[in-house]
Amino acid sequence: MVEPLPSQETASLVKRLAGPSTGKAGLSKDQTDINRVIADVSKGSKFYENEKKKDKELSKKIEHILHLRDDLINRPGVNLAKTEAQVDQILHKLESERDLSQTIVHFDLDSFFASVEVLNDPTLAGKPFAVGHSVLSTASYEARKYGVRSGMATFVAKKLCPQLIMVSHSSSYSEPSHKVMEICSRYDPQMCPAGCDEGYLNITKYCAEHNISSEACVEHLRSTVFNETKLTVSAGIAPNLMLAKICSDKNKPNGQYSMPFDSVLIKSFMKELPIRRIPGIGRVSERLLESIGIKTCGDIYTHRATLSLMDKQFGLIHLLRTHLGIASNTVQPPQREERKSIGAERTFSPLQDKQKILDKLEEVCAELESDMEQTQWTGRTITLKYKLDSFEVFTRAKSFDRWISKKEELFAIGQELLLPELPLTIRLIGLRVTKLKDLRGPNPSTGIKRFFDAGNSPNPNKKPKLADSEEVPDENLPDFASPANPSVKPSSSRNEKSRTQHQSPFQRETHQCPVCDKQIPTENHAFNAHLDSCLSRSAIRQAQAEARPSPKQAQGNMLERWTKMAPKRLDR
Repeated sequence: MVEPLPSQETASLVKRLAGPSTGKAGLSKDQTDINRVIADVSKGSKFYENEKKKDKELSKKIEHILHLRDDLINRPGVNLAKTEAQVDQILHKLESERDLSQTIVHFDLDSFFASVEVLNDPTLAGKPFAVGHSVLSTASYEARKYGVRSGMATFVAKKLCPQLIMVSHSSSYSEPSHKVMEICSRYDPQMCPAGCDEGYLNITKYCAEHNISSEACVEHLRSTVFNETKLTVSAGIAPNLMLAKICSDKNKPNGQYSMPFDSVLIKSFMKELPIRRIPGIGRVSERLLESIGIKTCGDIYTHRATLSLMDKQFGLIHLLRTHLGIASNTVQPPQREERKSIGAERTFSPLQDKQKILDKLEEVCAELESDMEQTQWTGRTITLKYKLDSFEVFTRAKSFDRWISKKEELFAIGQELLLPELPLTIRLIGLRVTKLKDLRGPNPSTGIKRFFDAGNSPNPNKKPKLADSEEVPDENLPDFASPANPSVKPSSSRNEKSRTQHQSPFQRETHQCPVCDKQIPTENHAFNAHLDSCLSRSAIRQAQAEARPSPKQAQGNMLERWTKMAPKRLDR
């Protein structure tokens, strides 16, 4: 039986209108009255109508998921008890991989933009103010007492706090951010920034070398940051990145919290933790999980059979690891080859005038050119992003056979993508460059050139290392889903090993086709015949289609694979 969906005018919509930052430090725990004011103030606005539309779409998706859940549970042959037993084996295996050997710290500067503005203008200290223009980037802790928070529309914020002071963004955030990162690198040279105001450190080695506890180390770090920058920082100490980030929010602002390095205590902590507190789970994921009864991490275990049957929709293994409090404990600086894109955007009061919109686009292009020049990237695909005054977001993209990084080219392409869409009323505009080339690194050979260079390689069958970067997460974002023990991570070298173990000593030598990447025998007649066929347009399309596995092929039966891998329990 499908549960009734919440009214569009009540719980779900009101919660959605409250925005994505309802868990921010400094806000009251019970925000019912504040959320009702936000909903009332928003009524009749384009923002309200857009959020209402999105809420209805999500409600339909939930209705579909609930029907699917009921269908899967009631299918002939489905044995929930047996499925739970299989999931228990997976949990047993995951628990056996828990690694408590590393001490990870997540640090987070308190209300960074607002704190920097107070340093610039001390008269703001102790007053409710927010940084931003039409949408808030951050709010002081005094403003948060009224329910004002980041991501909130300015007109809503002023309704909640009529005396709110609005401050425009300054250009002085970069210097204190770099200074804080430099201080943190003294404790871990391999630290990983996760933005301009937060990051991760592994202080295991530092604590051992200086013979101090992790708590004392973090207290020293926080006091050093304050003494050298006058900024306060909160921190979390835990065995992995996910737990450290959760802990850093426990004693905000200007505090720290240490998670006990004990599996029983960690699981007890996770059991009552709201699912929304997990990094990466936002409003949409929260509501989808709540629809099947999962409000806390402890509920993951209660509904483990349902999650197993709906692995494709929710991702069983990731949620089981979350339930156990297991995640990656690997901290390393972002590698340049990990970067997939670089972009810039501007938010402003709604504009209709064509020239004013183009002026904003030109500002974005100038900033993007500067960033690309500073970081030494260029790219071949340009994507225009714009948000209407109705808060709907659209993108338009175009790819080129040349490298692009100059403002003039970016502006010309941006205009080409934007002008056919006008007239519009726009509140945000941005450009993003993808298909990047690293101007600091070597230029990897591709296509035909890669084939002719293959003769200089000791192993012509080995794929270029560049392909490995596809498995790396986005820059600055820690991969919480990665195994806690780095030794069990998927490894390209392991795949190479298994491939060579099965090769016959009499196997024909092959080269990689520069068009479709298949391995082709090197005999002239065979290779030439393949290349002639492959260079036709239809053959290229077919090769590309064959190279992409279907979602079903890529996923496989995860529950079956994990059940076979899991060690048998001895207490049965």
